[in-house]
Amino acid sequence: MVKIKGFLVASHFGPTLLVTTVTFLLATQLWWEGPAFIIAFGIFLGQLIVGWTNDLYDFRDDLKHNRNNKPLVSGALKPAELKRAIFIMMPIALFVNLLGPLGLKAGSISILGIGIGVAYNFYLKPTALSPIPYALAFALLPAALVISTDRTPPLWLLWAGGLLGMSAHFANVLKDFREDKASGIQSLPITLGRIPSRLIAATFLIAATIVLNSASANTPILVIGIIAATLSIFAPKFILFKLLMLVALLDVVLLVNAAGELIGSRTV
Repeated sequence: MVKIKGFLVASHFGPTLLVTTVTFLLATQLWWEGPAFIIAFGIFLGQLIVGWTNDLYDFRDDLKHNRNNKPLVSGALKPAELKRAIFIMMPIALFVNLLGPLGLKAGSISILGIGIGVAYNFYLKPTALSPIPYALAFALLPAALVISTDRTPPLWLLWAGGLLGMSAHFANVLKDFREDKASGIQSLPITLGRIPSRLIAATFLIAATIVLNSASANTPILVIGIIAATLSIFAPKFILFKLLMLVALLDVVLLVNAAGELIGSRTV
């Protein structure tokens, strides 16, 4: 059980579960529950790989900052065990994504998203290009789901995904801003500074909410989302991420509803 918990924690299980859940909800709108479970499972495997490679790459820096909540630092897992898990999971993820309901075309896009996440971990995280992998990966995931149903992803879907991805990146960097800066990680948020990064994260979230509302109008969600994102610019750290998460969850509701309307508009 300790090992299993270690692997789950190393995968950044919170974000992994969130992405998997959103994938399942979208897939149920575009497919039905049976294929949706398989599609979500394939995405879950990919998220495990992205999370594990992230912890593997960050191991030395995590040791430096005594991040004992990380399994590699606490000793719950050894680097060799995590490497072995990654190599075991890669062919399974390829099989499920390429030969499952997504099909070769959409499955290849899903695999590309995994590759982009790994490339961020090993190459782009400490550079000014750090938001780009997030933008691409968050746009490609819903696009792959739509393409798997032989539909063309609408522009609003790509824009919303990209904006949500970049907002997630800036918000994620804010959590460990001081430690990452001390380690010399020159990602774009750290280069710009903490206050500008707060402003950018909120702006991207507001923009994503507006774009999604244009596809699935919901005035209460739009108003609450804009207010919460605006408050996050000035909010103390302990409530900052709660506000950002609230807006992100509201955007997920809009996204799922918009996906349902997309199907309805093509079947009428």
